[in-house]
Amino acid sequence: MSSAKPNLRETWTILAALIKFGLVLTLLPGAIDGQSVEIHILDLAPGLPLALKADPFGVFFAVIASGLWIFTSFYSIGYMRGANEKHQTRYFASFAVCLSATIGIAFSANLLTFILFYEALTLATYPLVIHKENKAAIKAGRGYLAYTLTAGLLLVGGAAIIYSYTGTLDFTPGGLFTEVDLPQHVMLVLFIMFLGGVGVKAGIMPIHSWLPEAMAAPTPVSALLHAVAVVKSGVFAVIRVVGFVFGTDVILDYGFQDILIVISGATILLASLLAFGQDNLKRRLAYSTVGHLSYIVLGVAMLTPLGMTGGIMHIAAHATMKITLFFCAGAIYVNLHRENISNLNGIATVMPWTMAAFVIGSMGLAGLPPINGFFSKWHLAMGSLEGDMVIPITILVVSGLLNAGYFFPIIKRAYFGKPEGLEKYGEASPFMVVPIMVTATLSVLFGLFPNLFFNFFDLAVDISASIFNSASP
Repeated sequence: MSSAKPNLRETWTILAALIKFGLVLTLLPGAIDGQSVEIHILDLAPGLPLALKADPFGVFFAVIASGLWIFTSFYSIGYMRGANEKHQTRYFASFAVCLSATIGIAFSANLLTFILFYEALTLATYPLVIHKENKAAIKAGRGYLAYTLTAGLLLVGGAAIIYSYTGTLDFTPGGLFTEVDLPQHVMLVLFIMFLGGVGVKAGIMPIHSWLPEAMAAPTPVSALLHAVAVVKSGVFAVIRVVGFVFGTDVILDYGFQDILIVISGATILLASLLAFGQDNLKRRLAYSTVGHLSYIVLGVAMLTPLGMTGGIMHIAAHATMKITLFFCAGAIYVNLHRENISNLNGIATVMPWTMAAFVIGSMGLAGLPPINGFFSKWHLAMGSLEGDMVIPITILVVSGLLNAGYFFPIIKRAYFGKPEGLEKYGEASPFMVVPIMVTATLSVLFGLFPNLFFNFFDLAVDISASIFNSASP
């Protein structure tokens, strides 16, 4: 049931979002200066503390997640009311727990703390995935838990093995193995366990299938999954694992770089091809997300400072662009009750602001300037050249063309298709349209001025430098 006092519930939702963002921003000046703030909460076991550390990378991620939560909260009010969804109080409560878990992930000082928050995010997201409580939603929820809880077990097992060899689980730029030389087979098993553990939420193929199925959830949940919390926590974890657990030297010396390049490159291309076959708009966007998450993994796999910088920047770029596109899909559904691309003919005539934002998000994901997707992809390409690698830059070019290929038909239909049955419709609620326009505008502004407001680019460069400088002898 919905709350008897929806205005009070939604007021607290907005206030909580604003307060959380404000608190995170207080940590930003220190992060820009390369400083970290650490809190030791308690020892779960000797040498295994529950501890939080706001280092530059954690602050970078927390600013993105908490900032976009504000817009998602406003959007959720318009969506949930407009669609007359049930269980709205449960929805907003679960949403709040998800974002709190995400901030915990961002500020985890060690693997143990990270795993606790990572699993809390899994459990808090489950009520959102099954929100509609129909057959498709329940099936999606079961699949989501099966994948993510199994991934959590892999992380627990991997962490136990690492602790037994190194005596620490603290995230350290350059990795935990500087004083330890493990056999190839042990390192390979560890790497596979961690890649599986973080790869599920990062949407790496073939352990990605839960993600398109989770589109059975309400659209704000899809935006949460794809732009703010769950999958971004996955790629954040990939960078933590490569840069702060294994270290770039270990990845290179043990031959794991090729594994990462092959898996991420294949995911990018296959997901882009699968997107062409999806008539459901949210599912096409879901496969787009699967591909774009692996842009970040590919940037990490290059093991070059520019590639790492591009991957980190793509976390922010993809967040603003993809949340815009999912917001657009939700506005179309609530306003026009249309979910399939084949039914979107002429909708730009009645929803011009929404479709203008959709064009911006689509262009950015295809890598066109001046949108922030171009900026991050440019650094990914430069990272490929920095490492004298041809395959990554080839993947980037081909996938950019594929992105344009699966987005262009949507735009063509919306602007040039013959409108059918749209005479009585206009734009969606301002609660939905305003967040759409804000996130689209941010995508352009961050493309033109990458350091605007939050110094994201300088932070990304410094984070990348800390990983590689620490890895150097």
